[in-house]
Amino acid sequence: MKRHAPATLRNTRPIIEILRKELPPNGMVLEVASGTGEHAVAFASAFPDLTWQPSDRTADELTSIRAYRAEAGLDNLAAPVVLDAGSDVWPVERADAVVCINMVHISPWVATEGLFAGAGRVLPSGAPLLLYGPYREADVPLAPSNADFDASLKSRDPDWGLREVAALDELARQSGIERSARYTMPANNLVLVYRKTKNARR
Repeated sequence: MKRHAPATLRNTRPIIEILRKELPPNGMVLEVASGTGEHAVAFASAFPDLTWQPSDRTADELTSIRAYRAEAGLDNLAAPVVLDAGSDVWPVERADAVVCINMVHISPWVATEGLFAGAGRVLPSGAPLLLYGPYREADVPLAPSNADFDASLKSRDPDWGLREVAALDELARQSGIERSARYTMPANNLVLVYRKTKNARR
């Protein structure tokens, strides 16, 4: 059964504009926490020379992704795989890019730790990890809407909430990844781009 995320209609086009700047011209892109599958279809359609590999950890989301994929009929949109970002073992051993949208704030911190560690394992040198969502920055006042959103998330689950970019940068360094770009996006969101370096700490 297909599911729908209202934010997808608002953010897909701006995200594609950033992906055009940061993704490689060809290869395989692993999308971690693909959710409904709507982004996967839009991105696979926008980048026909890339193979788009969606993933998620929940049965409902995987069912939705499969339904959107079947409807779209895109040759470069792979069947979704079960992937828990917090796991030490991923079903994908290598990717030319990793994309993760709106997961970091709606999951426990261990999932973000696993995301960076996993990206460090599967990405070759120079390849990007792109994150989209709302974040906290030390020198940037938190928008009132993001503060309200953060409070709402923590009321639903104390392990959720907006993460500090500095903490993400530190996780990246531990996995041999460095932040290379930051893009401001609509609705007080950011795209953070990290790239694999050669000096990963093991």
